[in-house]
Order: sequence, then structure tokens, then C-alpha cells
Amino acid sequence: MSTDAISRGFLGVERSVSGRSWASRLGDERLALAIAQREGLPEIIARVLAGRGVAPEDCAAYLAPSLRSLMPDPYEVTDMEKAATRVAQAIMAGEKIAVFGDYDVDGATSSALLYRFFKATGSELRIYIPDRIREGYGPNAPALKRLKDEGTDLVITVDCGTMAHKALGLAADYGLPSIVVDHHQAEPSLPPAFALVNPNRMDDASGLGQLAAVGVTFLFVVALNRALREAGWYADREEPDLMQWLDLVALGTVCDVVPLTGLNRAFVAQGLRVMQRRQNKGLAALADVARMNGTPSPYHCGFLLGPRVNAGGRVGRADLGARLLTTENELEANAIAEELNVMNAERQAIEAQVLEEAIHQVDERLSSRRANTVPPIIVAAGKGWHPGVIGIVASRLKDRYERPSLVIAIDEKGEGKGSGRSLSGVDLGRAVTAALEAGLLVNGGGHAMAAGLTLRENKLEELEAFLAKRLQDDVAVASEARALKLDGAIAARGATRELYELLQQAGPYGAGNAEPRFAVPSVRVVRADIVGKAHVRVILAGEDGGRLKGIAFRAAESPLGALLMDKGAGLLHIAGRLSADEWQGRRDVQFTIEDAVPTRDATP
Repeated sequence: MSTDAISRGFLGVERSVSGRSWASRLGDERLALAIAQREGLPEIIARVLAGRGVAPEDCAAYLAPSLRSLMPDPYEVTDMEKAATRVAQAIMAGEKIAVFGDYDVDGATSSALLYRFFKATGSELRIYIPDRIREGYGPNAPALKRLKDEGTDLVITVDCGTMAHKALGLAADYGLPSIVVDHHQAEPSLPPAFALVNPNRMDDASGLGQLAAVGVTFLFVVALNRALREAGWYADREEPDLMQWLDLVALGTVCDVVPLTGLNRAFVAQGLRVMQRRQNKGLAALADVARMNGTPSPYHCGFLLGPRVNAGGRVGRADLGARLLTTENELEANAIAEELNVMNAERQAIEAQVLEEAIHQVDERLSSRRANTVPPIIVAAGKGWHPGVIGIVASRLKDRYERPSLVIAIDEKGEGKGSGRSLSGVDLGRAVTAALEAGLLVNGGGHAMAAGLTLRENKLEELEAFLAKRLQDDVAVASEARALKLDGAIAARGATRELYELLQQAGPYGAGNAEPRFAVPSVRVVRADIVGKAHVRVILAGEDGGRLKGIAFRAAESPLGALLMDKGAGLLHIAGRLSADEWQGRRDVQFTIEDAVPTRDATP
């Protein structure tokens, strides 16, 4: 594609129905050609690899991500050897150990991974998951005191603890040492834990800061297994196969929306293969109640399994997710999976109500701004909003307004619990940590794409102004890059199951490794209807005579949905991605529509 064609937009689309331009992801066609020739790959795969910056000499390794080649020495992470040695000594001495996990999927999978490792080594581990409403995020002094009073000798925190200065300090005072295994942004000062394993602490040079907590926990398990082996623990015991638990690592990694590059990508690729074997009874039961069809994928983890594991922590009992992932009893697994499925439906209803109120609030505020400009960060706050759904609502607002978004539930005492989601290139976790250091928050932290916080209601306006100023430059850069990047154009007849299967060779796709997106030029909508609560389903007819099923999720009340439902729209250019359409053994494909434009509005 010529430079002039790129400047005019892919297919000449400078402003779509969603207000975006379209651009080619591939900056240099010659790189795709070099990859295709060197590796003997189909052109479409070569374009996908080149568009993601994969060098020709790295293609073979990229197409077959290997833990063997990507796995680091866990001891490269600061405090890892110290932590592994201490826990190995505790296991051999028969000390009573507990894991204190977060209530989200990353925390549940991290807790379950540790539990399964301990069980395989003949040891016991108690899991403690705090209640989201009563206890909030992270270690708290009353819970740690209760664990100590019940005989716990050592506590390991997973997916939390990096900011728990007060709670871990009090625990140390009454004789309960702690080990933190986490991945959230750290301050210069660290809590008084015996060891703090976190590749995002400022003095860590491992380069593993993009791992989810479950990824860090897996490295900890590898290190702990080594420490036990070197201490002779396996002299009369069978050493466990750590790879059997990569399904948990894949689930937590996908659901925490960390970049699927490097080691994370290898974790997910191998973990999905383990998940397909259905050896985790809890995950198998959950897949059944979620009506999960086909080979496990990041989509299944992020949209079917993850929300249900999360549902207990959001609107029910916080420990249900971890219990599901650790049970070996098939009847218990089925019962918990059904309970989580019901809770997930309840969560969806609560979420819909809060989302409606949040959108109304934001739209009212935007309408009063000069020239309807959108601020660097969207903030919505409401009294009585359920704290268990604010993270999901923040994600919806982020997608709707294309800005980092923060949603805050304020209780009757004037205390707000907030959850934020960010855009690529805008580090929300670091901004929230800065707000905590500035005295605007009671508590807070996170990572680049997500953050959580607690504040007093009277600090809300000051916090919003602080975050807006802190993030405005990064948001401006991200907004300039908001063009929809496409990997190429395909005809309606060419959007086949065979092409979908071919594209999976360059997967798994997710955050940081975008799923291939294509334009389907000059198609006509021959049928359109609304399915579910707000999805627009269509049949597209191409100029080549091909027909293609398409769906635009949550688009019924959007400009995209209105265009697809408009019988007089004429020919359209459609943009989106191929997705599997599987039901009762039938293996088909459909096009997930993300954007569109009438061909008459595209520059010839």
C-alpha cells in the first residue's frame, strides 16, 4: 500500500460511523513479503506477523511459543530465592501455612495454583479470600489476626499485599510472618513482609513486569519446587508435574488483561492445550454450564469462564471461585458451577442498571462542557452502586468514550470504592499510586490497564482533577493513535472457516497481541435483526456473490447498529474480525463487526 493510500485511510475511510479513520497495521509491505518467502508462509499469516513487528528470523519461535525457551530462572526476580527457601523450610517443618488471595480471577487462579502444588507435595494449605464488601481489597489486620489465632504460622499473599503496609506490619507485630507474591505497581517503600516477590517493585531488574499475578505465582511454584528438590523433599515422594496446572495460569493471565507477548503468550498457548484435556473438574463443570463449545481460546477465558469465576467475588461468596478451581469432587464442582452461573446472571442485571445510570451521568456532564469535549479521564460516582460491578462498568465506559474510566461506589458513610480501566499506553495504576502518595486516597494501586482505590467522598473532585492533569498527555497520544488498524481486506466469499483456522497459527491473541482485523469491502446488509439484549445480527452479501454472517455486540443503540439496521444504507465497508461459530458439532465462522461506513462516504 502506498504512503498516499495510508494517508487517505484504508479503503479511503477517513471517518467511519464510529468517528474513526481506518489504517493499515502493516507499515512496510516488504516485511510481509520477506516473511512469506523466508518461512514459506501464506501471505495472510505473513501480513499478520509483520503487522505485529515480528522479524523474519523470529517467526518460527513466534508461531510455536515455547516455555522451554522463554522460561526465565525464577531467582532473577528479587526476593524469589528468599521466599522459596522460607516456604520450603515451612513445608518440611510442618508449619501451618495459609494463602491470602484477591477475589478476582487472577487471585483465585493464583490461590488455586498454590493449593494444588501444596497438595501434590503432600502438604496442606488454607485458602482465605476476603469479602469484597465487608473487607475490601488486600490483606486486612482482623483477618490476619484470625488466621494467627487459628494456628497459622506463615501467610502468603497472592495478587495483593504490595501496598498493605499497615496490615502486614500489624501481622508481624503479633508473630505472623508474611510473603507477598504480587504484580501490582509498588511504591519506593515496601511493607514489612519477610519477602516481597513482585517484578514491578522498583528495585527489580527481572524484566517480568508484564506478568499477571498467576504468572508470578507459577514462577514462585517453580522456585519452591526447586528448593524442595534440593532439600531432599522428593527423596521418597513423587515430584509433581507443574505443567498440569497451566490451565489456571492461562485463565488468570487472559482475565487480568496483561499483554499476550513473550512469556505470557507461552503460558496461554500451553495452558489452553491443558484446558482442552478437561482435567480440572471445576473448570470442566464451568465450561459446561457456560455452554462453551470448541477448542478453548482466550475468548472463552475472558468472556465465558472468567466472568463466572468472578461472580462469587462480585455479588456472592468471595471464596467460591477458588473452591471451584481446587475441588476434586465432581458433584461439588457441578454444584458450585451452577451457583456461579446464577450469580453471574444476577451480576449482569446489577451491572446493566449501574451502567445505565453511569452513562446518563457522564452524558449530562459532557453536554455541559464547552464544544462537547471529552476529558482525559471519565469519572462516574453513585451512592448505592454495587461495588462488585464497578470494574465491569468502568470497562464499558472506557470502550464507549475511548478514555480511561473510573467508577466509584459511595456508601452511606461517604466512603467510595473505585475501580478503573485504561487504554493502551496510559498507565492508570501508576497515576493512582501517585494520587495515594499525594494524600488524595485512603488506599489504592494497580497496574497499567486497571486500578482500584478507596477515598472519602469529599476528595472526589480533587482526585478527578489530579488524574486528568496526570494523564492528559498520554491520553492525547493514545487518542491520536485511535485509528482502527486493519491487517488487510477480504472478500465476503473469502471469509471462511479455513481462513479462520489459518489465522489461529499466529495466536493466541489478546491484549498486546491484537486479533487480526479485516475490512470486508462493498457489502450489502440483506437481513438484520436484534438478538439477545442489544446485539445486531446481520447477513452480508458481497459483490462476489458470497454471503457472510455477522454480529455487532451491544450495538443496538449505537450509530453502528443504526447503520446496520438501515434498509436504505446501500453498500457498506465493514471492519472487524473473524470468529468461530460452533454449535452442536457444526463448525462455521461469523464476522464480528466493530465498525462500518457507507461506501459513498469513503474517499475513492
